[in-house]
Amino acid sequence: MSRSERRAVIRRFTRLRPVAGIPELRLHLADEAEPVWRAIAAATSVDGAADAVPIPFWAFAWAGGLALSRYVLDEPTEVRGRRVLDFATGSGLVAIAAARAGAAHVVAADVDPVAETAAELNARANGVDIEFVRGDLLDGPPPDVDVLLAADTWYESALADRVLPWLQAAAARGTRVLVGDPGRRYLPAQAFVEVARYDVETTTALEDRAIVRALVFTLAPSRPRTRPAGSSSVARPRDD
Repeated sequence: MSRSERRAVIRRFTRLRPVAGIPELRLHLADEAEPVWRAIAAATSVDGAADAVPIPFWAFAWAGGLALSRYVLDEPTEVRGRRVLDFATGSGLVAIAAARAGAAHVVAADVDPVAETAAELNARANGVDIEFVRGDLLDGPPPDVDVLLAADTWYESALADRVLPWLQAAAARGTRVLVGDPGRRYLPAQAFVEVARYDVETTTALEDRAIVRALVFTLAPSRPRTRPAGSSSVARPRDD
């Protein structure tokens, strides 16, 4: 799909509206996933098969992103004046919240080209500038940023297995890691420390209920390694 075709799909199947619980921001949001999903499949010549193209995550405000965006806006010192990366940005909601909260520079990353166009349109609608990077950042080391934001990345096992060590590597180099999630199945809760919680209003097109409890976490401190029983040496915390 060309950029103009992506814009046409977004404008046809979404409406620009205030975000529930975050009235400061507006997004192009869809009411249903299936129509937009099939429209993208048709436009990309995949025989109209929706399951052959990426799920249109960008067309909705997901629970983890709602919580993380609300937290960033409520606690702007987390990002103010800092270099921020929003991983798996989708609609760009969390990246836009960081920009509105005063981040010095915001990068939004996603593998979906339609997400790039959606994030651009949404950033413009909210009067902020964000840089977009398309690609799978998990294939390389975490970028050199001050704050790494990641919302709703724990919905499948394969992705979760890749995300956690990547986030831990970012934290080890001094990056502040903040995660938003409603407690999905593959969230490794033991790896995180809760910093805030919100009851967010989502849509039953995404969840099984309209109000979802979503939490914001940071990474738990690394546990020091200890020597086997009987060792005479004193165990010391690792620097990494």
